Amino acid sequence: MTHRIFLLSLGVCLAACPRPGGSTTVNGKPRVEAKSDKRADQALADAVHVQDTKGRKAAVDAYLSVRKAFPETTAGEEALYRAGIAAYEEGDYATARRSLDELIFENPLYPQADQARLTSALAALELKQYRDAYQALQSLVDTLSGPDKRRAEEALARAAAGAKQYADALKLALKRVDDTSGAERDEALKAMEDVVETKANFLSVAEAYQGLSPGHPAWPLLTFKLARIYFHLRDWQRLDETLRTLLREAPSSPWAPSARQMLDRTARRFEVKPKVVGAVLPLSGKYKALGEAVMRGLTLALKGSDVELIAKDSQGDVNLAGKLVEELALDEGAIAIVGPLLSDDARRAALVAEELQVPIISLSRAEGLTAIGPHVFRNMLTNQQQADALAEYATKSLGFKSFGVLYPNIPFGVEVANDFWDAVEKRGGTLRAAETYDHDQTTFTSEAKRLVGRYYMEDRGDYLEKLRELREQGLDDYHRRKALEKVKKDLPPVIDFEALLIADSWQRVSLVAPALAVEDIITNACDKKDLEKIQKTTGQDKLKTVVLLGPSTWSSPKSRTVDDYELVVRGGKFVHCSIYVDGFYEGSSRKATKAFVDLFHDANKDAQPSLLDAVGFDTGGMLKLLLDTKAPKSRAELREQLAGLHDYDGATGLTRFDEKREAVKPLFMLTIDPKGIKELPPVAAGKPQG
Repeated sequence: MTHRIFLLSLGVCLAACPRPGGSTTVNGKPRVEAKSDKRADQALADAVHVQDTKGRKAAVDAYLSVRKAFPETTAGEEALYRAGIAAYEEGDYATARRSLDELIFENPLYPQADQARLTSALAALELKQYRDAYQALQSLVDTLSGPDKRRAEEALARAAAGAKQYADALKLALKRVDDTSGAERDEALKAMEDVVETKANFLSVAEAYQGLSPGHPAWPLLTFKLARIYFHLRDWQRLDETLRTLLREAPSSPWAPSARQMLDRTARRFEVKPKVVGAVLPLSGKYKALGEAVMRGLTLALKGSDVELIAKDSQGDVNLAGKLVEELALDEGAIAIVGPLLSDDARRAALVAEELQVPIISLSRAEGLTAIGPHVFRNMLTNQQQADALAEYATKSLGFKSFGVLYPNIPFGVEVANDFWDAVEKRGGTLRAAETYDHDQTTFTSEAKRLVGRYYMEDRGDYLEKLRELREQGLDDYHRRKALEKVKKDLPPVIDFEALLIADSWQRVSLVAPALAVEDIITNACDKKDLEKIQKTTGQDKLKTVVLLGPSTWSSPKSRTVDDYELVVRGGKFVHCSIYVDGFYEGSSRKATKAFVDLFHDANKDAQPSLLDAVGFDTGGMLKLLLDTKAPKSRAELREQLAGLHDYDGATGLTRFDEKREAVKPLFMLTIDPKGIKELPPVAAGKPQG
């Protein structure tokens, strides 16, 4: 209560204290009663001369100096006004606002007060202080006339738009059209078009439209804008009605040609070219190599057929991806679309494809993509499918029950680790260890120690028991320190997991695996000779071994110096006996895969086929098969045929689409032994669990 009283008293004192220079608080009167002063008048004249001879920038400082030296004079007020105007014209909007606002506050009856308010508001607009400008101009505009009024009205419309007063912005722009004629009206219509296109929402456009008759000069503009909104909303009936009304009532308006074009374009949404397939892929920019890989596969699959492939470059731009889907559907008549690859692009493209009811086969791993709608399919190995396949193989084929995970703290690592954890628990297994690390980390000593209980020693009972024994021996500091080091070194690792998932790239795995070996995590259990050496070195008859597991990011290119894959070359014996999953393996013995690899090498010489090449090939092959054998005449027919596709034998395995339109196929299980990478019996992705 005491503090409140103190603050209240302070407020009263401040209110009662006069402002410097003899200010008053009488409503409507100047807060400073300025007086004429000859010295001040001369100083102002000198400042005007500075502006005439040295320009506005130098004059601003000269005027402010006069104001500072003679604050209670008429010349001081005039200097403040001139400083504000000169600063505005010079583009120094902050100084202009500060000077003019001070003048208006001090003397609201100043002869040029309205001009000062207008210039201050315009400066606020330039500074993007839209709300301040909007409030100032709203109360000022009706007091002005002539060019100043028009200038204020235009600025008020801009300020309203900037302040997100969309309805007011449009009303003001419309009022300006009503109040002008001839060339000025043309200018007002142009300004209104800018408001409509960039600063008005659907509700404000619809409201303004309802109050106009077809004879109003702004009616065609608002009608066409409304039609474009209906197009983006995919409200085809209202779009058709609005465009036809515009063409009937204003056939010679500037927007009539665009209206006819839009009407023709949307009418073609039902016109399908049964042998045209579209593709939306990043064919330039950062992800160019990925898009080109898919294009290699698509082109190879469609070679020699009468199916026309029309590819569009998304450039990795999410907005462009949706626009390109529109072009392929409405302008090219594509019966289906393949792509995109990137998550955001894929979601946007899938939304547009679903709105236009065009089957789209996405190649993105984005979560929940096919849930967008029944026209969205996916033919790409997902993180969840990989996690399920690894968990299925480890628990059913290897009989493992306990697991660990090591993953980078990035979305991919976190997602794979979580999916694997869930998949293991569904199959009756348990997760016994989990460690994460920074995505750009290159040393993994601490993480390896944490996995085996050698980092937080105080949590181990056997370590605490050894400490108690050392204390009882009464050793001096030196010998106690040496004995403690030996205890830590000899402390056995606590390895309570049979397999460890490393959810990272092959480059990182080749660094992690040796770090695990340093902490006595033996990962090459299939190498009997090496195990025998370890047994002799450690004197242990029974060794606890761990199998490393990995996702498709373990797949590496072939070495340029050695006839093997980079993962095997860099990881050495520490990655032997590991198992990882992929959606494609170049060295597979599967008949369809071998046939694709041969075709690929014939067409691309020494290039190494990737998963994207194979997925592009299979996606193109599926569409070619259906278009040739089923001959769908509509997108709806093709959608049903894709949904019913079973056991398409392609480079990535026998493929079908499940009830969620996700591609289901047996994945490639790969292991590394001293002789290189070897294919294991496949595991079906998406296998239902009992």
